[in-house]
Amino acid sequence: MKIRQISVFLENRKGRLYEVCSLLGQAGINIRALTIAETESFGVLRMVVNKPDEAISLFRKHNITANLTDVVAVEVPDRPGGLAEVLKVLSDGNVNVEYMYAFVEKFSEKALLVFRFDDPGRAHQVLSRAGITVISEKELPNL
Repeated sequence: MKIRQISVFLENRKGRLYEVCSLLGQAGINIRALTIAETESFGVLRMVVNKPDEAISLFRKHNITANLTDVVAVEVPDRPGGLAEVLKVLSDGNVNVEYMYAFVEKFSEKALLVFRFDDPGRAHQVLSRAGITVISEKELPNL
């Protein structure tokens, strides 16, 4: 199962991140996970939200450069070594991780890892065979 991640390209200037997050909040769109990578002149805000189609439409309406990317979210025990166990499964399954970020669920002892893979379908197969829970987009609002 893949989920859709939004990548937003932001100029490195005061208040720009606030503007984007404020737009989402005013529209009732909840950010479930996010990470920011930056360079000297711009940043890339990657996030998983509860309403990705609405978020993309909102960004386009406000001339904010954004796109959708397929990623895979997996559930792992929130304890030392949990990430290493998942990475071993992926390495043993010959799956390349392009990037990843994590967040902790509110109501359980689990953490969620969001991965971008060069082959998401293969990654899903490898993870599922190893008994690792892959989260669907429909499950995100409940986390």
